[in-house]
Amino acid sequence: MPPQRQIRADYDARTIVVYQAYPPAIADPAVQAQRFVPPFSFHRMTWIKPSFLWLMHRSNWASKPGQERILAARITREGWDQALSLGNLATGDPAALAKAAVHIQWDPERSLRGAALNHYSIQVGISAALSRTFAGQWVTSITDITPQARTIAQLLRNGQAARAQRLLPPERAYPVSAATARHLRIDT
Repeated sequence: MPPQRQIRADYDARTIVVYQAYPPAIADPAVQAQRFVPPFSFHRMTWIKPSFLWLMHRSNWASKPGQERILAARITREGWDQALSLGNLATGDPAALAKAAVHIQWDPERSLRGAALNHYSIQVGISAALSRTFAGQWVTSITDITPQARTIAQLLRNGQAARAQRLLPPERAYPVSAATARHLRIDT
């Protein structure tokens, strides 16, 4: 059984993949520019998620209105680690959270079929104050993985869960410092 709170992600030595769901009007320019550009809003919080299955649950496999496109944004590990270090838990002090540059939320991780699991997935809310840094400095590439998401969903509908499972992005435990683990209640 995995630890209750652990960051699981697709990452390499330099970058980590985070997922977001958008309408085509935002996704198309982002993929073309390989960074987030208008009409992406720099005036509101944007939530990034390293868990593919959690986002599939949230977007209903890219079928919810406004969430029809699934983007895999590769961001620098330096940026991700900075976001974690600036993070305030959503369950913490409301006054501190209101001023926080980054909001951290732990939600139940999801199975391939969308059932809530007994361990949690991290959601990271980048505030408007930090959104230009996220979009302009942390993002190294953006890939539209909507076809992959829809293929997996179709395989599930057709009773081919084993084939669907093989198409999932690889996710493994992401290392964090002891200070970050304590601050964000990450199990080590």
